[in-house]
Amino acid sequence: MPPQQGLKRGVVVGGVWLLLLVFAAQMVNAVWHQSLTWDEDNHIFAGYMSWKTADFGFNPEHPPLIKAVATLPLLPLDLRLPPLQTGFFKNATYLDGRELLFRNGPRYPADTLVFLARMAAMSFALLLALLVFFAAREMFGDEAGLLALLLLVFEPNIVAHGAYVTTDTGVACFLLAAVYAFYRYVTTPSGTRLVIAGVAAGLALASKHSAILLLPILVLLAAGTVALRGGWKYSEESRAGLAGKLGLAVAVICVVAIGVLWACYGFRYDARPEGLALNPSLADYTKPLGPFEAHGILWFARWHLLPESYLHGLTDVRSMANGMPAYLFGKVYAHGVWYYFPAVFLIKSTLGFLGLFAVSLYALAARKVGRGLEVLFLTVPPAFYFAVAMGSSLNIGARHILPAYVFLCVLLAGAAVGLMRTGRAWQYVIAALVIGHVASALWVYPNSIAYANELWGGPSQTHKYLSDSNTDWGQQLKAVKNYLDERDIKQCWFAYFVQPAVQFEDYGIPCKPLPTPDTGFFDVAYDVPRHIEGPVLISAGTLTGFELGSDVLNPYREFEKLQPVANIQDGVLVFEGSFDVPLASAMSHVIRSGDLLTLKKPQEALAEAQTAVRIAPDALRTQMALGDALATVNRDDEAKAAYVMALAIARTMEPSAQEVWVPKIEAKLKGK
Repeated sequence: MPPQQGLKRGVVVGGVWLLLLVFAAQMVNAVWHQSLTWDEDNHIFAGYMSWKTADFGFNPEHPPLIKAVATLPLLPLDLRLPPLQTGFFKNATYLDGRELLFRNGPRYPADTLVFLARMAAMSFALLLALLVFFAAREMFGDEAGLLALLLLVFEPNIVAHGAYVTTDTGVACFLLAAVYAFYRYVTTPSGTRLVIAGVAAGLALASKHSAILLLPILVLLAAGTVALRGGWKYSEESRAGLAGKLGLAVAVICVVAIGVLWACYGFRYDARPEGLALNPSLADYTKPLGPFEAHGILWFARWHLLPESYLHGLTDVRSMANGMPAYLFGKVYAHGVWYYFPAVFLIKSTLGFLGLFAVSLYALAARKVGRGLEVLFLTVPPAFYFAVAMGSSLNIGARHILPAYVFLCVLLAGAAVGLMRTGRAWQYVIAALVIGHVASALWVYPNSIAYANELWGGPSQTHKYLSDSNTDWGQQLKAVKNYLDERDIKQCWFAYFVQPAVQFEDYGIPCKPLPTPDTGFFDVAYDVPRHIEGPVLISAGTLTGFELGSDVLNPYREFEKLQPVANIQDGVLVFEGSFDVPLASAMSHVIRSGDLLTLKKPQEALAEAQTAVRIAPDALRTQMALGDALATVNRDDEAKAAYVMALAIARTMEPSAQEVWVPKIEAKLKGK
């Protein structure tokens, strides 16, 4: 069904400008009142250093484009660089980024630096909005263009992540750009349109590693185009010719895209300049991968077919996708579950959006959504992307399926307009769903990152079903500071999700720190007594303990049974009273014991492990630490007893966690 006569030009232009202003205003206001989140200091530091030193080794887990654009406003500033950290690149760059942002005041306050970077990063969200409008308008008409833009502007997940210095919005933008450009080439072939598609694909690759899915998507779209056109326009012979033409077009897009990717790395293979090496090396980093993946990546490295930093990041993504814990509906899983993203979609989409999705399924079945080509280009990319996400073990946020939301905004708008043209009843239905979508988004604003629709109780309840960037990405420190100041609270404890990558002390929060899974990742130990007095603040991401892969390992699991007195910005829960926290108290001694073993100080390590066991004798990690320390000093019988105790605890874990821990402990027992 071709688009019908459009709206007046002034109405369209005015509507687009108004919606863009509303979109920008939402993002600007929200992020100004939010603290630094996970990954942002990492990205900002890496982007800044790529400009200053042409070093792509600080944050190789992500391609350079988004980071480079976000840090453009910082280049004219005379910022002092921190002494560079050594060691594992992830730990080092987080800490370097924190120092860069918080140790350049008062001349350059951290809030100002972060805000400037976020405003530059927001340009990708605004470009995305324009692309959604133009794609929907070209495929379905003016009304669909404005409706698609409206859906995007009030999509809580897009608003939440649109101005963060992260890669999710950028890759969604350029994936849509590449597919839309290929659609335009298919409908009216030209060399210019083909090159534009290649450039867009290259920018997608330079935004996030998940953009590598664009190649199979383009192949599927080309095959679908051949099938559709072969059925109603071309002869069998010309169908073969069309297949060859589109196959060549996809090949050209790939060549141009790889050229653009190389350009973003300065046409240099080495990740680091002047002979500096990645830590760990690419060869070492691929070892946890399967043989096929590892050999493939190293083969690309051997022949310098892709930049070293890009290959290092691809390795990192594959490693994380194979073994990241997850949290869903109140349960912790040691690895991802296939139904995670369908659940996320149902929880974190507005009821209006879900209603429009259901309506669009009817419209597709009734053939009310344009021609087959539009349906093909708007269903294959999100369906394929979503299917791959479901097969991944990286289950930490709706942000990882933002591209699906983007394509659906266009598709749902086209379906809605097609149905509205069939009768007044559908106009009322669509209007009600759109109003519901907008109202629900405004209801939770500005806490869009913790959005859950009304059926799930709204954002204050999201932490009961989901974790990480679905509800708490560490963005609440400004709100926490206001909460404490208003109540004149000077003594408190805080288990903050992002500590120590971001330190709550830098925001003037007077609490004492409690350990989290990530303080262990950074080998940071805090002295915590077994018994503490409230108020106790716990980030929602920490409360679930999902990063540990088992509720048995969670030092704060008893708090999950308690009713908090407050929920700050839908992500930091406040508890009053007196609390026993043996696991939290013992965790620092476990960390110190491990560090001392690394430093070849076994007797001191043993003393720390023994202290940990005295505090929390029934904890798996304390018994493991004791076993490791005893084994190092050749007290094998005692080490075996500790491992046996740990094994008994491991067998009380969830089945998915047992799969991880039981073989690990049994291997240590065999060694004894």
